[in-house]
Amino acid sequence: MSNLIAVAYPDVATAEQVRAKLVELQKQKLINIEDAVVVERRPDGKVKLHQAMNTVGAGAAGGALWGGLIGLLFFMPFLGMAVGGATGAAVGSAQDFGVDNDFMRKVGEGLTPGAAAVFALVSDAVTEKVLPQLAPYGGQIIQTSLSEADEEHLREAVATVRAGAAHAA
Repeated sequence: MSNLIAVAYPDVATAEQVRAKLVELQKQKLINIEDAVVVERRPDGKVKLHQAMNTVGAGAAGGALWGGLIGLLFFMPFLGMAVGGATGAAVGSAQDFGVDNDFMRKVGEGLTPGAAAVFALVSDAVTEKVLPQLAPYGGQIIQTSLSEADEEHLREAVATVRAGAAHAA
């Protein structure tokens, strides 16, 4: 089962660094992320989502590949690629994987203008190895789908890691 964890940061740059760190930790097999989105509340109050994956581009590329292969069967690979690419782009734009965009925008409206948050859909993590690597970025947990007990445990673990990092510095 996946859990949603949203953490607020004072600026977009920090949130982007945290998302990059999560991707790095996933490559090390310490965490399994199904989706990671940076939500920015701009100084003018508008909310912008920075998606990790462009579904339109991925759909177009996949559609062009399949369209080209099918087109080869009928000796019209370029027509097949064009039709497949257009179809793939249309399907990609209609798909939304991971965290619901409307939900993220609504939570993003509660951020301070200029601030950002990372929304991560996590299905598995080695918490004792992940938290120490994310603690230096700070942040405030603003939303989770964890049970109250698990969320409290996460908050305590983050506070403990931060306190240990402060003593080490």
